[in-house]
Amino acid sequence: MSTYESEFLRVLESRGFIHQVSDAAGLDALAKRGGLVTYVGYDCTAPSLHVGHLITIMMLHWLQQTGNKPIALMGGGTTRVGDPSGRDEQRKLLSYEQIETNKAGIKKVFSKFLTFGDGPGDAVMVDNAEWLTKLNYIEMLRDVGRHFSVNRMLTMDSVRLRLEREQELSFIEFNYMILQSYDFVELARRYGCNMQMGGSDQWGNIVNGLDLGRRMGTHPLYGLTCPLLTTSSGAKMGKTAAGAVWLEADLLSPYDYWQFWRNTEDGDVVSCLKLFTVLPLDEIARLAALGGSEINEAKKILATEATALVHGREAAEQAAETARKTFEEGALAATLPTVTVPRAELEAGLGVLTAFAEKTGLVASNGEARRQVKAGGLKVNDATVTDEKATLGLNDLTAEGVIKLSLGKKKHVLVRPV
Repeated sequence: MSTYESEFLRVLESRGFIHQVSDAAGLDALAKRGGLVTYVGYDCTAPSLHVGHLITIMMLHWLQQTGNKPIALMGGGTTRVGDPSGRDEQRKLLSYEQIETNKAGIKKVFSKFLTFGDGPGDAVMVDNAEWLTKLNYIEMLRDVGRHFSVNRMLTMDSVRLRLEREQELSFIEFNYMILQSYDFVELARRYGCNMQMGGSDQWGNIVNGLDLGRRMGTHPLYGLTCPLLTTSSGAKMGKTAAGAVWLEADLLSPYDYWQFWRNTEDGDVVSCLKLFTVLPLDEIARLAALGGSEINEAKKILATEATALVHGREAAEQAAETARKTFEEGALAATLPTVTVPRAELEAGLGVLTAFAEKTGLVASNGEARRQVKAGGLKVNDATVTDEKATLGLNDLTAEGVIKLSLGKKKHVLVRPV
């Protein structure tokens, strides 16, 4: 039985999104009236968002679906400083041009999850550079900085852990929590924002924002965090040996995205269905009851539904069909990820290690490719590679005019000469 009366918090609770809430009763009452105006901030540190960001995007999705207003805050300003949360060293400072390029890439993700517009429940996208870049330093110190206790700031995890490990924390990073708190106040004043959501590592920053709002005379503010994503084996979800699981097709193909979810650990399938699909809970309960090898059917449904949200239903079903043909029929599916190489390179003989590492990215380096050869993990046209000095040539082309490279049983890339 839910402890909440509002649909929004009942949905979040039943699907496993809630980790911490600042004032559950007050927040529940506001949500029940459909009065939540809630933001999540996304710094522009990469050209796209990845699976690690997806949990908060889904929270904004459910917020809007239950009659409340989401704000997607782009960190065009805070990215210039760098969030120290969860890091052992300072983030590399990006050029303003790179930040703008990253911001443009990140924006594309949100239209798949939120409805934007001018209506009372429509989502808005805002950039904190709009106010942060216009701040006068002396006024900032007098109007905002005076409300912050250095004693308290030193107890925040993002600061305390760095100091305990005797790792340098720059003054610019130390200011980050002040800027994030000020974002909350500005959003409250400009848009009537009354809640911030984020991962559990942001709790300290969120609480600072609540306190700053109170000291600067805003309306009541609330905070809610979700658990950080880890698999049942304890690994951080959203990272693979090949890198981040991006939400942008140009960085990670829909097929590879589908495969990421298809490879979910058995113990994580139900929680991932709740968090990363919009399937009804009774349908998820039916899938949760599947045992033995039937769990693979639940994984396929998870993969297709999660991929449909990010890449569209057509791309998701095509990825599922590609996987079926590849694994169940043993056929060479034309829709597998494909890279092109100059025909001259195949005529001259393309080193197999180079093909797997540099050309396709199936492995991170030539050294990793060598290790995989010794372990029998690499295949060319479904034949195991046994010689690390082997080369690929035109004679390796299949009837379809491609060479199929495979890492293990589930990662495949086609090489096509041009």
